Amino acid sequence: MSQKLFIKKTVGALAQDAAKKSHTLQRSLGAVNLTAIGIGAIIGAGLFVLTGTAAAEYAGPGIIFSFIIGGIISTFAALCYAEFAALIPISGSAYSYAYVALGEFVAWIIGWGLTMQYLLSSCTVSVGWSSYFNSLLRDFGVSLPDIISKSPLNYDMTTGWHLSGSLCNLPAMCIIALMGVLISIGTKAAASVNNVMVVIKLAVVVLFIGCGIAFINWNNFVPLIPENTGVFGQFGWSGVFRGAGVVFFAFLGFDALSTLTQETKNPQKDMPRGMLGSLGICTICYIVMAIVLVGVVNYKLLDVADPIAVAVNVFGAKFLWLRLFVKVAILAAFTSVIMIMLLGQTRIFYTMSQDGLLPKKLGSVSPRTHNPLFTTVLVTLVGIVIAGIFPVAILGQLVVMATLMAFAIVCFGVLVLRYKQPLLHRPFKTPGAPWVPLIGTIVCIAQMCFLPMVTWLQFIGWTVLGLIIYFTYSIKNSTLRHNK
Repeated sequence: MSQKLFIKKTVGALAQDAAKKSHTLQRSLGAVNLTAIGIGAIIGAGLFVLTGTAAAEYAGPGIIFSFIIGGIISTFAALCYAEFAALIPISGSAYSYAYVALGEFVAWIIGWGLTMQYLLSSCTVSVGWSSYFNSLLRDFGVSLPDIISKSPLNYDMTTGWHLSGSLCNLPAMCIIALMGVLISIGTKAAASVNNVMVVIKLAVVVLFIGCGIAFINWNNFVPLIPENTGVFGQFGWSGVFRGAGVVFFAFLGFDALSTLTQETKNPQKDMPRGMLGSLGICTICYIVMAIVLVGVVNYKLLDVADPIAVAVNVFGAKFLWLRLFVKVAILAAFTSVIMIMLLGQTRIFYTMSQDGLLPKKLGSVSPRTHNPLFTTVLVTLVGIVIAGIFPVAILGQLVVMATLMAFAIVCFGVLVLRYKQPLLHRPFKTPGAPWVPLIGTIVCIAQMCFLPMVTWLQFIGWTVLGLIIYFTYSIKNSTLRHNK
């Protein structure tokens, strides 16, 4: 039974599959496109929303160290992703890598986890988009009623779930729907829109840092790491590490590039460049942004959905133009993240369907748009429901949990494949092997341990649901098993 559960694909078989299906997904992306898409996916809610929550509840000014820790962990994972992306030319991300290195059962677990990662990422960002949209409207004297602009469900660490009195988060639902329509048109069109949004979001990061330096109050950095309250994860160094687990969401996105391998002109070279380039640029921006944010506003005041807007308000009326520009640019930043994460989710379902682990309909491609249209519509509809109901904090931590698991499996998969198939031609090799993949595996698992228990329980529940689907449907319809 264990051998059947861990049945594996070969790198050669995946390459042949990609060649046979090359006419379905159009190769239109180069290294510059991929770097821009990576930046578009990375800079978003993690920086503009969750930074405030992590500083206020866990790390204080120590959020700076949280970003440094998150960047180091992400670099380990990015190097391993780059090796797999160059080696396996198919749009399955960590799911396809696990299929080769660890077998079908692990591949299913990671594929199901990626569903949580990409879908909930887009929903998390849409909730943040809604908050900033409302903030921008208030600058013009318009205010949406809470009943249609807030999540109807809220979660408190001490009291648990409760109703907020709202009906739905309508702005979050609308932006998900709009991005679903855009990616239905095609990947090339989505990439073009993303390029414009990346320019806007990088401009606002530079402007915020440049203007904010003059308003830094150095007293806000004292103490740099607030004393622990006596509860693990609430300030002190344990809070810094828990904060790293939360803001780790800010580094997600480079892995979404691996879902676009079959739409890349030269994946062996361009994928590593896109992943590592976008991650490096974003990490530098994050650390400097964190310094300015907690320097301008006391960390205790940052437990809001729009912390950057709070910081910009400190600049005063003289900088009204900047306040408006920042909010518009942040909306553009969020929009690109939502689009790319929805795009990545559709490609994961497409690949899993091609393997028979999900219904064939999810793998059908429109001959007109070269796009999995049915899957795109389905993912968009589910995203609309989730975004309209759940709060940002719970969604964000679930995404981090799923991503850390994916990163750990990818790092471990590099180790396994290096040991079992050392002679494979690897266009890009993770430097420092076996130590870099090994450390990457360990730190990702360790970082998962710093996430709250409620997140673990929800993640376990999601995994159990995935196992039920696997043993009732997927294992019986696996293409690889039928071909054996």
